[in-house]
Amino acid sequence: MTPTPKSGSLSKSRLEAFSDGVFAIAITLLVLDIAVKPEGSPLDQFLSAWPSYVGYVISFITIGVAWIGHSAITEELTKVDAVFLRLNLLLLLVVVFLPFPTKLVTDAFGESDKERVAVTVFGFTLLLIRLLSVALDQYARAENLYASDVTDDELAQTRSKTLSGLILYAVAIAIGLALPRIAVAFYFAIALYLAVPWRHVIALIGRRPAPSPEQ
Repeated sequence: MTPTPKSGSLSKSRLEAFSDGVFAIAITLLVLDIAVKPEGSPLDQFLSAWPSYVGYVISFITIGVAWIGHSAITEELTKVDAVFLRLNLLLLLVVVFLPFPTKLVTDAFGESDKERVAVTVFGFTLLLIRLLSVALDQYARAENLYASDVTDDELAQTRSKTLSGLILYAVAIAIGLALPRIAVAFYFAIALYLAVPWRHVIALIGRRPAPSPEQ
């Protein structure tokens, strides 16, 4: 049974419902930025839109990872306070903003000066989402908003990648100032790194199939 919130704390159920709705809207808005140009055959139009597909995948995975981490955090909460609610709003603000720099990146491909600006804005947005996700978890721990010593696998994985993820984003942003397309590839790699539970994947691959019984 979920513990009753203490005096001065707020129920987490509305926060979870509102946050899930915002994440869903933000991730859906990404597909609206995939637009084919009218020139050429249908195949040409489809293929020429590849920058939109790249931006869509990176941003989709990034929002997905943020949602997974957010769900792991809120699942372990017994209560939320006023500061946590406002930190959560800041995270949602940046998540909903992400489709805009995603569109900037895809529209800027082919123009070097625009690419640098767009990729830099994109990178800072990705970094800020990560930072605010970390801030939510750190605040919840500091203010004892969790039920107990959290052992959730998803949350433990998120915490283990905290420092490396932030460093990788900082490196990618710096690369983007000179080589924006390389930075975009770097952002894609970071998204995969954060999304995939590599420890579990490696353990799964390392399992040997049980020997078949002798006939």
